[in-house]
Amino acid sequence: MLKVKDLKVNYGGIEAVKGISFEVPEKSIVTLIGANGAGKSTTLRTIAGLVKPSGGKVELFGEDITGVDPSTIVGHGITMVPEGRRIFPDMTVLENLKIGAYLRNEDLDSDIKWIYELFPRLEERHWQLGGTLSGGEQQMLSVARALMSRPKLMMMDEPSLGLAPLVVRDIFSIIETINRKGVTILLIEQNANMALQIADRAYVLETGCITMSGTGAELFEDDRIKEAYLGKKRSDA
Repeated sequence: MLKVKDLKVNYGGIEAVKGISFEVPEKSIVTLIGANGAGKSTTLRTIAGLVKPSGGKVELFGEDITGVDPSTIVGHGITMVPEGRRIFPDMTVLENLKIGAYLRNEDLDSDIKWIYELFPRLEERHWQLGGTLSGGEQQMLSVARALMSRPKLMMMDEPSLGLAPLVVRDIFSIIETINRKGVTILLIEQNANMALQIADRAYVLETGCITMSGTGAELFEDDRIKEAYLGKKRSDA
């Protein structure tokens, strides 16, 4: 579905992404894991058209979308759940959801009904201002808003960041549910433990380079991953 080929991104004189290549099969969950500064967010922002690459190519279903502007990217069926949620705090839950569908003209009632089935707490708080929601509820709203564009591919940037463990489990359960509905997921996470458990395929990003790849299960059991990202010593294997 999505192919990233030899992607390079420079910030001034710094090469943040150093010629990475990976694929995201349709209807799969693919995760990029790595420490802060590894280039994960830059990669997603480049695919979304928010950052212009210095080299390489991004293809969606074989079509070159490299450097295309963000609104066109959304029109192609790619949406992004940004790090930090980025909801509109002075707008209601319902108003935030409707903004997610700004490129669509058809009736939104069925979509909103489905969103409320997926996120019952959002229905309970549909007239509440986004800024008054808890952190977990704001993350749910950010995901729900992205779903309102009816994406083929949803990119998620650190969806568990700053959330309590119980809420993190809820978020990852929702990600799996969305995927079962046919939405392809490209997920970047520092919580490698949770990400690898749900991923069909995973890539490790270190200082702008892909250093390891495999199925989520393979990397979850790899001693190097356990030691570097799962907080376990090799002897724990």
